[in-house]
Amino acid sequence: MYKKMIFLNELLWNGLWKEILNVTWTLYKIMIPMIIIIKIVEELGGIELLSQWLSPVMSFVGLPSEMGLVWATTLVTNMYAGLVVFMSMDANLTVAQVSILGTLLLLAHSLPVEVAVAKKAGVGIVATLVIRLGGGLLMGWILHHIYQSGDLLNTTAQTVWKHTPTSDPSYIAWALGQLQSLAMIFVVIAALMTLLRLLKLLGIEKLMAILLRPILSVLGISREATNLTIVGITLGVSFGGGLLINEAKRGHISPRDIFVAMMLLNLLHSLIEDTLLILLIGADFMTIFWGRIVFAVVVIGVLVFVLKRMDESTCRKYFYKKISD
Repeated sequence: MYKKMIFLNELLWNGLWKEILNVTWTLYKIMIPMIIIIKIVEELGGIELLSQWLSPVMSFVGLPSEMGLVWATTLVTNMYAGLVVFMSMDANLTVAQVSILGTLLLLAHSLPVEVAVAKKAGVGIVATLVIRLGGGLLMGWILHHIYQSGDLLNTTAQTVWKHTPTSDPSYIAWALGQLQSLAMIFVVIAALMTLLRLLKLLGIEKLMAILLRPILSVLGISREATNLTIVGITLGVSFGGGLLINEAKRGHISPRDIFVAMMLLNLLHSLIEDTLLILLIGADFMTIFWGRIVFAVVVIGVLVFVLKRMDESTCRKYFYKKISD
């Protein structure tokens, strides 16, 4: 009995903390410089300029031009910052419009950080931007025409979340906030990797792979990438991407599988937290949850169909590359 306990302890904890630190450090090396750069861009008025460029695009998806500032803020910073801008406008939008705006925010946000994570995973910057910006606009355009033609969700959106502006706009307060976010990332990764180790120990990882194999095989995602992809879908690109990078460096997952998994995560990630955030501003649940899932599966299904008809050398040249330390 004692020997069994020692074996289980070594199986669960041996190398776990080293792995947690490696994954966290990989993400920190990407995120910390980008957080500083984003703050500089924000202070220089870069977000305001981007919002001016995006204003005409808003009419393409049936939104007021001032929503360009909301999306611009979200693209460069994060979901929370974009929603803060939205709440400060006191916009009077319909449920349909908020659902379309929510779709844009869900599919394309935190691009400097998340594009960097995808690049580290071997996915090109252009591919990531096309799938996220193009995917957001395409889904927004489709929803706009569906809602308009059927006169659907035409009632005024009821906003639940009310933002209270910070009383301390200083750089010190900003820096402390970022440190808290980075610390929380470490905690989440530690809990996450411990859970993954437990799942592997209990055999649940294999069971999940078996249950999801039919869907994942259609999308071209291998069994080895199953759990890590689920992590990204439920928690976010940074978490799932960090784990995928770690496994890819070990040679456990092929570049093609990493590419497909990351492209899926670009469209379908942080399914729990981000969905709840958009619901708080009055969006339609069916649209931003089930609609997003269906859209992501269809788009990635088409992508996989195309990739299967291309040789490996062409894919490596234009879409992905092998990850190196």
